[in-house]
Amino acid sequence: MNQSENIAGEQRAGVEITKDKNGIEQVVLRSPRGASARVSLHGGQVLSWKTDRGEELLFTSSKAIFKPPAAVRGGIPICFPQFGNRGALEQHGFARNKIWVIDSNPPSLHPNDSDGKSYIDLLLKPSQEDLKVWPHSFEFRLRVALAADGYLTLISRIRNINCKPFSFSFAYHTYFSVSDISEVRVEGLETRDYLDNLYQRERFTEQGDALTFESEVDRVYLNSTDIVAVFDHEIKRTVVIRKEGLPDAVVWNPWEKKSKLLLDFGDEEYKHMLCVDGAAIEKPITLRPGEEWTGRLELSVVPST
Repeated sequence: MNQSENIAGEQRAGVEITKDKNGIEQVVLRSPRGASARVSLHGGQVLSWKTDRGEELLFTSSKAIFKPPAAVRGGIPICFPQFGNRGALEQHGFARNKIWVIDSNPPSLHPNDSDGKSYIDLLLKPSQEDLKVWPHSFEFRLRVALAADGYLTLISRIRNINCKPFSFSFAYHTYFSVSDISEVRVEGLETRDYLDNLYQRERFTEQGDALTFESEVDRVYLNSTDIVAVFDHEIKRTVVIRKEGLPDAVVWNPWEKKSKLLLDFGDEEYKHMLCVDGAAIEKPITLRPGEEWTGRLELSVVPST
């Protein structure tokens, strides 16, 4: 019996195992009120998060590639053990390209992270190939949970099972679906310093009382508040991002010129997406042997005026 059959055998309410067209397992979480989330074992990646009215809250490109080892353009890719090109590894590290397994016996979490929620626990351990490019033994446990009210929570626990310390950077590279990027504003980053990737990571201070979009944006906000909100004026919807253990926030939209250079991204799709990531980038996380780090992201949606 494989792990998925095992979990299907003791099927929890609101958890269903399916396969995509490439035969890769996916887990669908459903809340009693009708909200849903879909998680692929390719990358441990959340690909869909819908409200109880069936509105899709995450963006996935129409040109996304769903075949490993390509990364999927959209949803919530996990950047580990490297964010972007800040190191010797491939862009955003390897976790988002690997096939994860269902963790049928994870160490326990706080009861609040299970009670009344549909959830799945996934596990990634390094392969021999991974150890050649990044020679550190780790266990990466991910819980994706959907609460009755439709809140989506991702909890990452990374443990060093090496005999020496290692350091990593991390991000939940969340692609939000928006009606029109020019109608969106982001609050919670005002007065914060940021590194601007369009200016060789030069450091600036955010002057505006909210972030709005008229051109390409690619920034790492440092030591940001633990709550950031994305207001979509056209459809009167606000997504609230709460983060723990993730001091930084990335904001990215490729705009017109960059979109045309991305093979797995439609030329006009920049108008309907915005990445806002909970992240730990500027100061890498260092784990001594046996230590564990936890990074938590909670996403909720509320109507706005």
